[in-house]
This record gives sequence, structure tokens and C-alpha cells, in this order.
Amino acid sequence: MLYFSELAGKKVITEDNIPVGILDDLIFLVSDNPLVTKMRIKTSSGQKIIISIDYLQKINTRLMIEKEFLPSYLEENELFLVKNLLDNQIIDLKGNKIVRVNDVALNQDKEKLTIAGVDIGILGLARRIRFFGGDNFYKMIRFFNIKITSEFLSWADIQPLELIRGQVKLKKKEEKLERVRPEDLADYLEKTNVLNARKFLKILDTEKAADVISNLNINYQTSLFKSFRSEKAAKFLTFIDPDEAVDVLLTLPKKRQEEIISLLDPETKANIQRLLEFSNSPIGGLITTEFITVEPDDSVRQVIDTVRNKTVDFSSLDYIYVVNKEKELVGVLSLHELLMQDLDIPVYKFMTQNVVVVHFTTPEEIVAKKMLKYKLYALPVIDEKKHMQGLITLDDLNSLIMKKLS
Repeated sequence: MLYFSELAGKKVITEDNIPVGILDDLIFLVSDNPLVTKMRIKTSSGQKIIISIDYLQKINTRLMIEKEFLPSYLEENELFLVKNLLDNQIIDLKGNKIVRVNDVALNQDKEKLTIAGVDIGILGLARRIRFFGGDNFYKMIRFFNIKITSEFLSWADIQPLELIRGQVKLKKKEEKLERVRPEDLADYLEKTNVLNARKFLKILDTEKAADVISNLNINYQTSLFKSFRSEKAAKFLTFIDPDEAVDVLLTLPKKRQEEIISLLDPETKANIQRLLEFSNSPIGGLITTEFITVEPDDSVRQVIDTVRNKTVDFSSLDYIYVVNKEKELVGVLSLHELLMQDLDIPVYKFMTQNVVVVHFTTPEEIVAKKMLKYKLYALPVIDEKKHMQGLITLDDLNSLIMKKLS
């Protein structure tokens, strides 16, 4: 077994001993038996050239290629190993979870080089960073009596999420993807764009796709539904909790709302229309303006100073919200998270990006359900521009509930 980490950075020379550069990446053909087709070499001047693997003559301490090599280019159904596999997330179809690729295993059979699978364990990471200096790593783990084994996944047992981002069509494995937790898939999709998310959701059946959508944050849900045709939006809403469906609909223009609702089945339509009527009761009376915002680049030290200076008259403070230069809400952190960090770390490095929010039009019942579902003490209220307008706290919500019960 040969690992990419053992090849990366090796010197590349011609058969007459003329330096060409170092191995920067490998290119492979996406298939059930992925064949390595090309190499990318970084020259001493920083230029990156692609050549066919057919020019490779020998692999040892250096890579030797034919002296009459010609440059090539990336073709259809070919992808870079580093960009599309290494350090990226994949779905472990066997273990039904999302994992990270630490190294890529290669099979060398005569003149062919193929991808055998990936290493997702600590040994793969150790090979990559070369921190332990070869045999010294194994001496160290033997000294401390640590048992570490390589965690290897064969190509047949993985679904590379990064590949779905491109135009390469993979063999669908719906029955295995169905077993992966929807919240794990949602966490991944929120790191990509809406176009790529739509490609991925097509692999799943409608009910599982709707379950994944339910676990996305409201801003991402809104972007997705804006991109769907009305028929498709209505189909997904049938499988989504009515409370969450209403919250999505309330972010869409009135005409679009009505068009989607008209396509729903009678029972779903009745439930959603009933909840939409509740939305006519504004939550403005519940909103408090006792909140503070900071910027992503602010350090922990700066945020603590802001808390000290601006919250003297606050009755309580559970969360600190992060806004960008356009004043859009982009993150949140708790006081506990803040105090656990080093003073010079910027907040963007540890803030939670998927902020659970409500709108002025969100019904009180949905606000309460969101607080209970996500176990939050407060929810930010945003407008159509994602600007933060205030907070609804758990105490305010409890007071409202008690009034209704009395």
C-alpha cells in the first residue's frame, strides 16, 4: 500500500536527471475503480504543470519521468486528489456517518496507479504532518503503550461529498445515504452553496431530503425555497413540520406564499393556513433591546470590554451576537464559550454560525417551540435584511404563556 502523503512533495526529475519540480497533486478518473491519470508538478518558479501518469517511469526517493514529456490538462470526469478528497468530508457508507480524510491510499499494480481508499485515523494524520519523524512516532506510542490502528475505508464504502459539488456524476447509493443522520448532512450542506445543496438533495428521496432541510438554519432554508419551483417547494413542505414550514413561507413574498400553498394537499394546506393566521398576532410586545453585537474580527479581549461597558444596566445577558460590516447577523456565542477562549482569539474562530432566528411575523407558538427544540434562553429577531432588531427571551415568553393560562 502506498499513501499520497509519502509521495507529496517528492522531487520530480527526468530520466536524464534534470529537475522538473515537486509533486503537488494527483489527478484521478472518477469511477468504481478510480484510476490515477495525471500528476501536477510545481516547478521551482512556482508554475504548476499537468502531465500524464504514462510518463512516470519510477517511484522511489524521487519520481522519475520521461524526458520527452508533454503538458496536459484536466478532462471531463477527472478530479484533483488534494482538492476533492484530502482534508475534505466524506460519507462513510459502512458506518453511516460523515468523516474527514487524513490520507489517501494508492494501489500500484504494474504500470497502473489507482485509489484504493482513504485513511480517516490518527495514523493518516501523523503521516501527513510528518511531525513525529518516521520511526520516532512508533517508538513513542510503544513507550506509552498506546494502541493506535489505521482506520481505512475502501473506495466502495465512501461517498465523497466534495465530488458532488462538481459536474462529475457518481453512482447513486441512496439506500446507504438514507442511513446517515439528517443533522449531519445538514451541517455539511450549510458549508456549501445552494446550487450544490440542490444537487445533493436530488440523490435522496423526498422525505429524507425534507428531513435534511428541516435541520438547516432558517436563512439557508429560505435561500433553498427561493430557488425551488413552486411545485417542488410544496412537495417538500408536505414533509416538513408545519411550524417550520410557516416560518419558511413567512420569509417569501405574499404572491409566492399563495402559489405554494395552493399546491398543497388539503390537510397540510389547512394546518399551514391556520398557523399563518396566528402570524397576524405580532410578537413586537415581547421584544427586548437588551442585546449587544460585535464583529467577527473582534478579539475575546475586545468583546469582554464591550460587555463591561455596554451591559451595566442589562437585567441579563445570555448571548453575544456577531454581525458583519453590512450589519447582517452571522454568528452567536454564549458567555461561557467566550470565557473559555484565549484573550487574543477572534470570535469568528469559535462562534456558532448557524444562528436560530425568528422574524416579526413569526407566531408566538413557533417562537416557543424553537426555544424548546434548541434549548435556548433567547432568540434574535431579524428583519428582511437579516439586521438584528431585538431579542425574545425565555422569561418574556413564560410571562406571555402564564397570562394566557390565567
